[in-house]
Amino acid sequence: MRAVIFANGSLKPPVALNNNDFIIAADGGTRHCLALGLRPAVVIGDLDSLTHSDLQTLTSLGTEILQFPTRKDFTDLELALSHASSLGMREVLILGALGARWDQTLANVALPAAFPELNIRLEDGNQEVLYIHGGETVSISGSPGDTLSLIPLGSEAKGITTMMLEYPLTGEDLPLGSTRGVSNVLLADTAQISLHSGLLLCVLIHGQSDQIGTVN
Repeated sequence: MRAVIFANGSLKPPVALNNNDFIIAADGGTRHCLALGLRPAVVIGDLDSLTHSDLQTLTSLGTEILQFPTRKDFTDLELALSHASSLGMREVLILGALGARWDQTLANVALPAAFPELNIRLEDGNQEVLYIHGGETVSISGSPGDTLSLIPLGSEAKGITTMMLEYPLTGEDLPLGSTRGVSNVLLADTAQISLHSGLLLCVLIHGQSDQIGTVN
């Protein structure tokens, strides 16, 4: 079973869910669920973004509500990820994680690094954010011409080998802060990325080909 977490950022279509997805709403992400006619299995957070009417609707739907104090050490999204992990989930899709506040957006993009036991993916319209941990080989599905950027997160990403990308890497390293991996291009429906150590943030943009690649 996959956990789908709705955060309180902007939500762009399309939103494609499976029938057996376990839906978790991180506080204000509840409104996205209700607007889509979805019943979250769990709502978690300090609930400062929800009205009394929202809570009544959730109660009538049989949603489990896990309320935390407003003065807490974790964001609502981190609480949602911790809950998904505690339930034994291993695959997590996060929707609505990006928005106008840079601090929240950057924190949400970096947050999956704290949950190496989870296979986490963020979606925002035609864009996806995926994570590759050291020792993993990951297949990334898209279409020829899609843009794929590889960005080191936290430290140097070492021993990167790619297949079916226009600008290949063969056992190479990307230092933290390097833009060398930005704007690569898929050559087939599936590309493969292997990483020896470190953490890679991968941004896949469907339907957009940036022919000015920075990998050489």
